Amino acid sequence: MSRDDRRLDPTIIGEVAAPPFVRLPDPLQLFVNRTLRLRALGTGSEIGAYLRFLSELVELQYRIQDGLPDPVRPDPAALARARQHAMPPLDRGGFVADRAFDTTLDALVDAAAGTGAPQSAAEALVRLREADAATRASMVAAVLSYEIPVETLAEHVYVAAALQVQFARLAAGLDPKSLVPVGDGACPCCGGPPVSSMVVGWQGAHNTRFCACALCGTLWHYVRIKCVLCGSTKGIGYQEVEGGGGNIKAETCDACRSYVKVLYQVREADLEPVADDVASLGLDLLLAAGEYRRGGYNPFLLGY
Repeated sequence: MSRDDRRLDPTIIGEVAAPPFVRLPDPLQLFVNRTLRLRALGTGSEIGAYLRFLSELVELQYRIQDGLPDPVRPDPAALARARQHAMPPLDRGGFVADRAFDTTLDALVDAAAGTGAPQSAAEALVRLREADAATRASMVAAVLSYEIPVETLAEHVYVAAALQVQFARLAAGLDPKSLVPVGDGACPCCGGPPVSSMVVGWQGAHNTRFCACALCGTLWHYVRIKCVLCGSTKGIGYQEVEGGGGNIKAETCDACRSYVKVLYQVREADLEPVADDVASLGLDLLLAAGEYRRGGYNPFLLGY
């Protein structure tokens, strides 16, 4: 591993940009792009089998959306209160399954059962299909609170996938102009932590950074060389796998002793926040023995 704990991020920021505060997800395109990226990453990777499994699961996330009921959206008064008090309008802590989510989860389970999933995944699907409403509610709460029992990781992956569809559809219905920052390390839509951040090459936002939410798919602007979790600008460093090419780095923070990956999409346009976070697991494994804890949350890397 190469490391430079004190040197600033070497990518030149030169271009003047006026990035939007948020970019809300397109619920179909989000999962199409992720599927294609996972397929590409699965070729020649040491964890190729898992990446190919995820590509099949993510493909189902966009295929099942046709005909889903509309999710229950926050009413105007709730949206106004959220903005006034700088709170996320999609309250993940108060989430209650509605008909749209129940239909989404059932559709995902049914579709996944027909894909020839590995035995462990197939057994998890059976358990999930047979779970009663209370058990499912408990699993939803576990995913949203990051308190997932190790012995039931497999079924929770499917619950997390259904929640991603639900929250992406909810986020897509928000007015981006109504959203405000809700705190360091928190998605302005659902309050979740970033899975990773990206330095983008978009027109009008070239070389600026956006954090990415693994739950709802929202991207929000966040200044560079600043910890995306605690907001510190001191003791920021960058580490990467030796010979990695500089497109994916871990941004480490000495203040909170954590790291979140930075993907340089400005250099490699196909980088995708969730897919490339999984595919760069080797960077997490190298950092695991060190002084920094993983700060990015990815439901497809449960247990790391």
